Amino acid sequence: MTGAVLEVKCLVKRFGGLIATDHVSLEVRPGEVHALIGPNGAGKSTLINQLCGELVPDEGAVFLGGQDVTAASVPDRVALGLGRTFQITNLLTEMSVRDNIAMAVQARMGRNFRIWDAVARRRALWAETDGLLAGTALDTRAHVPVAGLSHGEKKQLELLVALARKPQLLLLDEPMAGLGAAESHEMIVSLRQVAQATPMLLVEHDMEAVFALATRISVLVYGRIIASGSVEEIRANPEVREAYLGAEDELC
Repeated sequence: MTGAVLEVKCLVKRFGGLIATDHVSLEVRPGEVHALIGPNGAGKSTLINQLCGELVPDEGAVFLGGQDVTAASVPDRVALGLGRTFQITNLLTEMSVRDNIAMAVQARMGRNFRIWDAVARRRALWAETDGLLAGTALDTRAHVPVAGLSHGEKKQLELLVALARKPQLLLLDEPMAGLGAAESHEMIVSLRQVAQATPMLLVEHDMEAVFALATRISVLVYGRIIASGSVEEIRANPEVREAYLGAEDELC
């Protein structure tokens, strides 16, 4: 192993005659934001689902923290430190912001609220929850039901819920999806702060966000990685420009 937090080796996924993931290899290293970009239909969702354990690859292997998780279940990967956010937020909408985070904290601790009799345990739960909220845009919204949040606030909360599990790697599935300009800026600021402590695999269409956040970028086209490198290298790569159908403004 190379010391990578996530290592993907020659991953293949077929659906009949279609090769949706074509011998994909990539790494996410400690301290890195590795962005995965590609046009619609490139196979990004199929790859993500294999990394999370929702799909089993036909060939290849996935290592998380040096451990082979190719055949591991979704819960097992979460227990090993994989955190994820979704294109569409996945939250408990009738509960408050604070309670959503607390549920994630207690899930990581392996405790159930109904059997928590020790005051010290309850205090530890809420202290950690409030610590995650402190200084964020949701700090003053702690007791608001999730159903009453804006789309951007829900995205911010989903990030905090993922962080409550103390992941060793965050897989971010289009965190900018549906956000306006101001909300996108807030999310970029939040992700920059998170990236100081937690490496990320960022799957995103918003190239402004990708260029602002990425340490390294890989480009997926028709299930195959066609280029991987720094922001400057990807901007200048003619094969990447061609893959984006000549949309040079998108890569400038």
